[in-house]
Amino acid sequence: MKSYLRWYGVLTLFVIVAISYVDRINISVLITDPDFLRHIDLAPTDRGRQGLLATAFMIGYGLSAFFFTPFCAALFGVRKSLIGGLVLWGVVTAVSPLFHSYGLLLASRILLGVSEGPLFSLAASYIKAHFESQENGKPNSFVNMGTGLGLAIGYPFIGYMLSAYQWEASFHVLGALNIIVGIPLVLAFVRMPVSLTSAASRPGSVGEAMTRIGGIVRGALHTRHLVLVTVLTSAALAYLWGSSNWLPAYLKEVRGFSIKEMGWLASLPQYALVLAVLAGGVLIDRIERRRVPVIFVVASVGVALSVLMTITVSNPYVAAGCLIAANFFWGLQSPAIPSTVQYLSRPEHTASAFGVVNGTGSLVAGFMPALMGSVISATSAGGAAGAASGFFAGFALLIGTQVVVLLCGIVLWWHENRGSGNVAFSAQSA
Repeated sequence: MKSYLRWYGVLTLFVIVAISYVDRINISVLITDPDFLRHIDLAPTDRGRQGLLATAFMIGYGLSAFFFTPFCAALFGVRKSLIGGLVLWGVVTAVSPLFHSYGLLLASRILLGVSEGPLFSLAASYIKAHFESQENGKPNSFVNMGTGLGLAIGYPFIGYMLSAYQWEASFHVLGALNIIVGIPLVLAFVRMPVSLTSAASRPGSVGEAMTRIGGIVRGALHTRHLVLVTVLTSAALAYLWGSSNWLPAYLKEVRGFSIKEMGWLASLPQYALVLAVLAGGVLIDRIERRRVPVIFVVASVGVALSVLMTITVSNPYVAAGCLIAANFFWGLQSPAIPSTVQYLSRPEHTASAFGVVNGTGSLVAGFMPALMGSVISATSAGGAAGAASGFFAGFALLIGTQVVVLLCGIVLWWHENRGSGNVAFSAQSA
């Protein structure tokens, strides 16, 4: 493939990731709408069950990333797996308004998570196949920029849909986007090298399929520092999911912003995240590979201090500014995660290795919205001051996630800078 054509695939994955993140935070905005809460018979003060809606998505997402990714890699390949996921993803989103109970909506969020689960692993496999280790920072950053752009667009977009139309409209529009935009882009621009495409062709028998899947899983589990990177990823994603899920309610109920103000204020930290992800990708390609873990160390300290200032300052606009800073620091560490997995794994095992890392991380992080909701409910009292104290306790959990990232980053840096630990499989065979 010509060097410029491979970037069309990266940009396609960027667009798909952006749409997926609008889907993910749709519920976090809708829970501020009384009509939506009445539709699913959910009390406005029931923070635990509200947070569980996001957790349900992450449970399905994590299990899918962990268990389905090897099947996708072995049986279907990147291209077919993306198309199948987009079809399921679009249908589930479009029909979600038909569910008239909390339990059915919860089930639909799990199914939506299942359909999106392999996405980042498939993206990692595509990048591994088309980019050398020393140049994968920028393509990883572009794909991960979809995270921030999806959140940045999603908050005001869903807020606008709520103010201009009924809440059901957001589900219908997002379902159509997945199918009308995502599938044609994949068909046009996502191509894998012939050698890997042949390896991922349909096996001749069930036994051959299971043997191939088993080999991929075993290879992925032999990736260096897999447990360490998985713990780090779990903590990093816990911050992203906890903050993105409760940000709209925090801005509206604690800081006193209106629905429209909440939409654009919630989007500003996400634009900062987009810029930081790009900066992080450029930085990865400019520094020695063994120094990349320093990014985790510095960025985690920045996130923790910014969140602490967010919940302690009195001025609401200063608090919003601190949230922008927190997301900027988080964005710096984002592309370093897939870049590290690609560096430490073999090309044929990258999708599954990242499935283990991202799947386990998503499962762990998926409990953060529900955990924060429970803490917020347990520590809130009556009135605005009581709500503020609840959110203070809930957001304090986000600081704890960054302590874990800091410690993992230090250990990973130590391993990578030892004399015997600098040779990675991917550096030999990328």
